Amino acid sequence: MLPPSVAEGAGLRNLGVYVHVPFCRVRCGYCDFNTYTAEELRGVTRADYAGQAIAEIGLGGRVLEAAGIAPRPVSTVFFGGGTPTMLPASDLAVILQTAVATWGLLPGAEVTTEANPDSVDAAYLAQLAEAGFTRVSFGMQSAVPHVLATLERTHDPERIPLVVEWARAAGLQVSLDLIYGTPGESLEDWRRSLEHAIAQRPDHLSAYALIVEDGTKLARQIRRGEVATPDEDLQADMYELADELLGAAGYEWYEVSNWSLPGDYRSRHNLAYWQGHDWWGVGPGAHSHVGGVRWWNVKHPAAYAERILAGVSPAAGRETLDTETRRVERVLLGTRIAHGLATGELDASGRSAVAGLIADGLVDGASAIGGLVILTLRGRLLADHVVRRLLSD
Repeated sequence: MLPPSVAEGAGLRNLGVYVHVPFCRVRCGYCDFNTYTAEELRGVTRADYAGQAIAEIGLGGRVLEAAGIAPRPVSTVFFGGGTPTMLPASDLAVILQTAVATWGLLPGAEVTTEANPDSVDAAYLAQLAEAGFTRVSFGMQSAVPHVLATLERTHDPERIPLVVEWARAAGLQVSLDLIYGTPGESLEDWRRSLEHAIAQRPDHLSAYALIVEDGTKLARQIRRGEVATPDEDLQADMYELADELLGAAGYEWYEVSNWSLPGDYRSRHNLAYWQGHDWWGVGPGAHSHVGGVRWWNVKHPAAYAERILAGVSPAAGRETLDTETRRVERVLLGTRIAHGLATGELDASGRSAVAGLIADGLVDGASAIGGLVILTLRGRLLADHVVRRLLSD
């Protein structure tokens, strides 16, 4: 059960749905997401997953209704993972149909799935479009074979033009995800990947710096000296090159790691996260947020399935965000987007810090005069530093 407070102002917030599909064909060495290969699962099959997700969506509908929240059609749906497209397209379709039947869907809603380039073909993408999907996000990561090998990605770079063509033929918007700063990747390697991605003319691109997460195979390889630690200075050069080439190609940055063509091509689902709207997370390890209450599901697919089959909530924990936590998160997330953070969201010390950030070339001065904190290019490179100064007492 959710507290009655979550209904306050609910009509002013969008409702999104995130569906976590925790299955992957192989585990990439850098990945610390909640994903599992077939060899890592016992007593859990992909064939059962759609039924479990459907059951949780039904639970979500009942919980939100019991909390006194007036019905709100869903504005975005996002299937992530893992590799959602390891499931049959018909499974993704029935999960989407259940969410629509439970909550409704706004006209023009954004419906996305992530996909590995080697996990789909033209027929699969056409089935997704027919089912109501509007967008696909391909995990391209790199166009350079030795970089893909270090990341343990399994697709051929030459498959990217094919999957983009198939997605467009199906009527789907296309996003490409890239990673920079892989050990052994040069600035010229990164330029090659950017140019290959831009040549496909996707509607949207994401570029994320490789982060070495504790407990991953990559972290162990670095600790043993088998591969080099990512070079932060080189990563900064790579980010600047991405912004330069994408800007020259007509893409606009709208969040520190995301660019899109002009028009309605930004990831509305991710913007809803950054702007503090509501979403119900379905699946093992999925997180949800409604009206300042956040909760998360048990992580392992077997534990998740056991709870779903028993008819009980799969939630493992919950927290209610206090006023200060919500303020800190608004500053943390609001500064990352091109729309900026209203200076009214800052306390007195934060507002006084803005002048110094302008002087240091981290915040745009003209925008600050207009009441918005908007990062410069240098500020985007040092976004965490900017946030610390805005929040310091």
